[in-house]
Amino acid sequence: MPCPSRSDELVFFVNGRKVIERNADPEVTLLTYLRKKVRLTGTKYACGRGGCGACTVMVSKRDPASEKIRHFSVTACLIPICSLYGAAVTTVEGVGSIKTRLHPVQERIAKSHGTQCGFCTPGMVMSMYTLLRNHPQPSEEQLMAALGGNLCRCTGYRPVLASGKTFCLTSSKYDLDPIPRHKLLLQVHLPMADHKNQQVHPKTKEWPMIAYF
Repeated sequence: MPCPSRSDELVFFVNGRKVIERNADPEVTLLTYLRKKVRLTGTKYACGRGGCGACTVMVSKRDPASEKIRHFSVTACLIPICSLYGAAVTTVEGVGSIKTRLHPVQERIAKSHGTQCGFCTPGMVMSMYTLLRNHPQPSEEQLMAALGGNLCRCTGYRPVLASGKTFCLTSSKYDLDPIPRHKLLLQVHLPMADHKNQQVHPKTKEWPMIAYF
């Protein structure tokens, strides 16, 4: 009896676009494929070992048990493309951009001054975006866990977490200042360069966008 034919085509999706790769190299990672083949350079190459989170993207797959779509934040530098058959990959370019429209995650990180050099920001965006796809109103514990694999050497995590907290349902033990959530929202939605009516925080000597967390 003849063996059934096997397809040499790898089929998956990147930002909603179908990708067909014939005779895919099993040693090629998703990060290399995105940056060199698809030319989506928003996903950054940093440590190359899954430790910094700069290359974080969202992978969506159908769960055969529940028959629902599940979303995972993954470090693209560790994922072979051959493991993605039938999966949907979303990069930071697929979330939003200044050419189209920023996603609320991107907008709130920017308005909270949660980025400086910007190299780690795409990974932060994708970790937070994936969290919101799974939990539209996450707890602060879930937010902290979602960003646990993302490193930043410039801004620190206070402004990054401040932006994420605006999506959270309730406050918790992670509050560092007794600032009500509605005041935090007002601070986050101030224009980025509007320091006209702001005052330096008396303790940290920082602008409110960074100090109010």
